[in-house]
Amino acid sequence: MKTIAMQAGARFYADLMQKVAGLNVAAKGSKTWIERRRRTVAGQVSSVRMPAAIRRNTSILPCAAALLAAILLPSCRNGDNSGERYSGGGDLSNAETYVERTVPPNPIEIANEDGVIISHAISLRTEPKYPRDFEHFEYVNPDAPRVGTVVLAATGTYDSFHRYGQRGDSAPGATLFYDTLMVSSNDEIEVFYGLIAETVEYPKSYDWIIFNLRAEARHQDGKPILADDVVFSFYKFFDEGVPQFKTYYEDVVSVEALDDRRVKFTLKSGDKEKLISLGGLTILPPQYWEGRDFSEPLTEPPLGSGAYRVSDYAMGQYVVLERLKDYWALDIPVIKGTLNFDYTRYDLYRDETVKLEALKSGAIDLRMENVSKQWVTQYTGPNFDAGYIIKEELPDETPATIQRYVYNIQRDVFSDRRVRQAIGLVLDFEWLNRNLFYNQYNRSRSYFQGTPFEALGLPGSEELEILEPIRGQIPKEVFESEFQPETTDGSGNIRAQIAKALAILEEAGWQIRDRELVNIETGKPMVFEFLMYSPSTERVAIPFQENLKKLGIEMKMRMVDSSQYINRVRERDFDMISWPSAGSFFPGSELQIALHSDYIDDTWNLSGISDPAVDYLVEGIVKNQNNNQELLYWGRALDRVLQWNHYGIQLWHAGFSRLAYWDKFNRPKVKPKYSTGVETWWYDEKKAAKLPAIKS
Repeated sequence: MKTIAMQAGARFYADLMQKVAGLNVAAKGSKTWIERRRRTVAGQVSSVRMPAAIRRNTSILPCAAALLAAILLPSCRNGDNSGERYSGGGDLSNAETYVERTVPPNPIEIANEDGVIISHAISLRTEPKYPRDFEHFEYVNPDAPRVGTVVLAATGTYDSFHRYGQRGDSAPGATLFYDTLMVSSNDEIEVFYGLIAETVEYPKSYDWIIFNLRAEARHQDGKPILADDVVFSFYKFFDEGVPQFKTYYEDVVSVEALDDRRVKFTLKSGDKEKLISLGGLTILPPQYWEGRDFSEPLTEPPLGSGAYRVSDYAMGQYVVLERLKDYWALDIPVIKGTLNFDYTRYDLYRDETVKLEALKSGAIDLRMENVSKQWVTQYTGPNFDAGYIIKEELPDETPATIQRYVYNIQRDVFSDRRVRQAIGLVLDFEWLNRNLFYNQYNRSRSYFQGTPFEALGLPGSEELEILEPIRGQIPKEVFESEFQPETTDGSGNIRAQIAKALAILEEAGWQIRDRELVNIETGKPMVFEFLMYSPSTERVAIPFQENLKKLGIEMKMRMVDSSQYINRVRERDFDMISWPSAGSFFPGSELQIALHSDYIDDTWNLSGISDPAVDYLVEGIVKNQNNNQELLYWGRALDRVLQWNHYGIQLWHAGFSRLAYWDKFNRPKVKPKYSTGVETWWYDEKKAAKLPAIKS
């Protein structure tokens, strides 16, 4: 459902991540459900806990807004667990446990005598936790001091200050220049509260929404944020932003300023999910952006609508963001207790090893680690021993990243499902986990890992009713077997898997000749390319490559720079890639862009899926966005079909999030349920005074 995005409460740390097409509202996930189903899996059993995750930026875009993002390579894609997500799991061998398997009821909405709901909050999935007169979120310290500087590291370089352009590499922190109409809390599931907008109005038909803007809302030059600015911002993104924005919002028939503080969006037909996503619209100052080409890079810091502006920079090397001293929203409920640093500095590094050394020396203050070997072996030294640098593993309760080796099924070599299945059999996770990952990971098996939508066991009666109309179009295993990835004893001996894979490949028309796997009809050997840009990906892929050689398959590893990688992925010019997708608590309508045939040419349909059966299931999910119970059955049915079609090789997820930081910060007593809480930390002058001077 989503792409990684920034939320108001996560301003200083959030923006290291993923480029968003003008939409920054957060979506959260499931709570604890009532009904439970027993599940036992040989050797591994899911925990009763809902999955936890470290969202580097603490939030995810709701529903379809997620896939409106332009492709970017965030630093979180560089590790052996690029998402750093927790997803239940654990070593509970030969045990039985219970997995929460139901969804919450949809929120109750009370309309006035005119049939209109007027509220300070809007929710797609659950009841809002915070009342209209709430003062701040429970997980912040409203009295936190706002002082000091935090220094962070970013990877690569930059040549633009425009995060939403279609060309150029934007500076870290570039989305922090702008605010959005609404933001989410970090302890609820897809519940949104007003930032620039104070309240919303909408009917139960969900075909329009009015945002009532706060009178005190201001751009960075002090000019008020008006309804006309919202209209301008929408059409700027629509006409000149990334194509996905225009595609998703093509059924917005009008955006009109009713007066200075009221703006109305009207849809062709009712779609609550889309109404909510509009709350994440980034608001641009027309006085700056009018007349400028929004698709092009920006070599000067722009005027914004948010809390931060650039105070110093060296293009491509570093950028310093200063929080506005007179920022209008500092004490409104959704911001209070956050934005606690006067300055945020991002230093750019091209090498991960150098970034780690920068942390050790005190050149940067905080670092997330996504390579297990690094975490275990390299986070050591005098400053760790003395307690100056804290090494911490933080769980939360958001879904696991869907990390996969993705097949391009438009390529002849991977057009046959049986070939894809056979290749996946020789990825020896147990060996990798023991020898490369220090047993820090659990194997993933689902596109909705650890959520109620994960398909377990055989389909129930409700799922069968959905699946029967497409029985002849989907793998028979959907009805006969629970999908589980291949398991080994971790010794490296995979003779059984080799034999099984060769039998499947022979059935698909391949056989071994002179130690090469060749097509029986053409005589051509099986050769494919694994496209990558990170040495960490290469390290993990080498054992996989060796196992494929035992099948007579040549997997060539092609290392390219990040720019070339992005361009080739956008063009689907690859055989195989490693790719993480943000996990979600609920399957949303963005699945159309990722899976539906209508979007076969879209960047986000990575595998090139064009299947009427998948279309049917995705359409059912879109249709049932306002019915959590029906959505549950459609989501599980889709999961089964995706699993057994083997569009990718499911990889792994971590049991914790890895965070190392200098002991100069303090934090609230309560951690947000769906975040690490870093966005609520503050600089502690007394702690900082006890630290040694930074070494050059």
